[in-house]
Amino acid sequence: MYPENSIEEAVQRLIERRTVKVIHMLEPGPSDAQMHKILSAAIRVPDHGKLAPWRFIEFNGDARVAFGEVLGRCYQAQKPEATEAQIAHEAARFLRAPRVVAVISRVKHEHKIPVWEQTLSAGAACQNLLVAANLVGFVAQWLTEWYAYDQGVDRALGLEQDERVAGFIYIGSAAEKPPERPRATLDEVHSQWVAPD
Repeated sequence: MYPENSIEEAVQRLIERRTVKVIHMLEPGPSDAQMHKILSAAIRVPDHGKLAPWRFIEFNGDARVAFGEVLGRCYQAQKPEATEAQIAHEAARFLRAPRVVAVISRVKHEHKIPVWEQTLSAGAACQNLLVAANLVGFVAQWLTEWYAYDQGVDRALGLEQDERVAGFIYIGSAAEKPPERPRATLDEVHSQWVAPD
């Protein structure tokens, strides 16, 4: 089923993967065919019980502008004192990247599979989106920001009672590779379990 040899280039890309901030993203974004490939990879995550406890809402082209109007209205409802410039800034959030995907966590509370495992599966779908976008040749950032927690935005997205935004994945191109940042070393986060005496 799997190749006998490891795919060293892919492993190296994972080791070197960096988030590129949306303010540094450029056109072009993935084509429809590339997005289909990226989203197909996103659903190949651990899914105990075969529940598919996630779904995706994609924003592309003019849909980013139209949803920006929703964001502007919701921001103004939250902050009535906001200036026109501030509202316009919020309305332009989805224009920062060529493609935006909302990953929706949809847990089934009545099911025997623990809610925690269903939630982790949605997080894994977000991570697969990031990794797949990178392997296809693009950059991506996983964000929540205020609109991931806004009831007006939830209504505009058509979320059900047991659904919530796990994250917005922004996908595009970058002019240059971002510099490395400080990270935990493997020695700091890895240990071998030893049976107690």
